Formats: sequence, C-alpha cells, structure tokens
Amino acid sequence: MKVAILSGSVYGTAEEVARHAEQLLKQAGFETWHNPRASLADLQAFAPAAFLAVTSTTGMGELPENLQPLYFAIRDHLPAWSGLPGGVIGLGDSSYGDTFCGGGELVRELFAELGIHEVQPMLRLDSSESVTPESDAEPWLATFMAALKA
Repeated sequence: MKVAILSGSVYGTAEEVARHAEQLLKQAGFETWHNPRASLADLQAFAPAAFLAVTSTTGMGELPENLQPLYFAIRDHLPAWSGLPGGVIGLGDSSYGDTFCGGGELVRELFAELGIHEVQPMLRLDSSESVTPESDAEPWLATFMAALKA
C-alpha cells in the first residue's frame, strides 16, 4: 500500500517523527512518500492509497509554514480521496490550552472534508511531557499500520 506522509514542522521535531514513521512504515512493507515541501502535483503523482499527517502547531493553533502551501492547495482543489484511510499525529504544548495540537486538528478537519477515513483517533504528543516523541509515537504507529493492513 502506498502511504503519503505529510509533515509540518517549525523546529524539526515533527519532521523527525515523520521520518521515523516513514522508516517504520517501510520496514512493515508499505511504500512511502514524504517530502516536507511537497506540492499537490507531487502528492497526486505518487497516487497514495493512505495518508499520515505529522504536524506541530504554531502561532494561535496554526500549521507550520512549510505545510501551509500544500494544505491550502488540497483545500482549494479537494482531490478525490474519499474513502481512503488516514491518520494524524499532532505535536504541541498543552500549556497553550485551547490551541494545543491545533495544527493537527486543522489537518483532521481537512481529512474529514475530503472523506479520508481516520482509522484511529489523532495522537497528541505533548512537548511539556515528552522528550522522545519519535519513540512515544511507536505504539500509535503500530496500531495505525495494523489498521491499514486490515
């Protein structure tokens, strides 16, 4: 199965989680595509059968700059991805209250609008509680991969 990994990162932590997820997916036999500065045309050329988004949150619950162009292109064109499976890993800091993992929530809303089926609830990684987000994501990723294979 071809899995597209979308990532948005400000300081690189979400990028590291996305790269780790990519390695785990490849080891499990998935064909992956990940480009933190991807265009919609790049993504569509890969023809994904599933999606994984890994994004941090910036500002007042917004997406990082590197993910914004792809996010808006997808939102503006609404590709025919209805029914495909997907999942979201959101990174944030719970001390920010209502905007905690806001970037991830924006991607979840976009996936819902596109009809992408969330195979499990979004993983919320809290920077105020975790210093190892890559390994903290592994149990969630194992469940995500199992759901894709089911």
